[in-house]
Amino acid sequence: MDEKIIKSDRGSVYYWISRAVDEQRDTLFFLHGLTGDHNLFEKQIEHFKNDYNIITWDAPMHGKSRPYGDFSYPNAIEDMKQILDDNHIEKVILIGQSLGGYFSQSFIRSYPEKVKGFVSIDSTPYGEIYYSKSDRFWLRQVEWMSHLYPYKMMQKAIAKQVSTTQYAYENMLSMLQQYPKNELCHLMGIGYASLLDDLSDMEIPCPVLLILGEKDKTGKVKTYNREWTKRTGYPLIIIKNASHNSNADNPEEVNDAIANFIMNP
Repeated sequence: MDEKIIKSDRGSVYYWISRAVDEQRDTLFFLHGLTGDHNLFEKQIEHFKNDYNIITWDAPMHGKSRPYGDFSYPNAIEDMKQILDDNHIEKVILIGQSLGGYFSQSFIRSYPEKVKGFVSIDSTPYGEIYYSKSDRFWLRQVEWMSHLYPYKMMQKAIAKQVSTTQYAYENMLSMLQQYPKNELCHLMGIGYASLLDDLSDMEIPCPVLLILGEKDKTGKVKTYNREWTKRTGYPLIIIKNASHNSNADNPEEVNDAIANFIMNP
């Protein structure tokens, strides 16, 4: 994988891409969740790198893509498009975990012709109908509420909440530790507030797969996914012994689900 950078007035965004992009192969773009970075997908990149073109990134305001000003979902998806354009990639399969699923849906809304398929991993749907007034209220309180917790305790609590295995716990904790407390709290706050600003009803024209860890305890992710599959008919695969970072907790089952989806969308 080659490390590359795109630059704008907002800041630099780092991404990693297969050294030799093969036009005959599908391209998988892995998009990590809030407060994570590209290391969330270690097990997926290792599994798929020999058969597909791979892209992953540190999303704006995450990992090496800091500092970054004027964060918004529309700005983030323009960064995604620039990555594809710079590498002459016409179509992509988006694989988004949590926040990465929001970026994916926002991208599909603006550039449906560029997306061949979408895999949501422990994310939730776009659409006004899914989120109650209470949901919206509490999502806007995340930043100040997170400041109430001692820093080390908060890091460990987040890592424990999103994982069931030691590997997934340590993977998440290592990503969290790169952010000072004020930055971490602001990142969580703006991630959810910006989602509410971007949220809208939409149709997804490409094939979709929903993946959900059976032990996902993050917010109402389970509830949203059950409603999502009920309203749309998108297939929902439950991953055993996995929490919110199901692709790290049980990579074998997640990788099999992604591979089957690519082959039989």
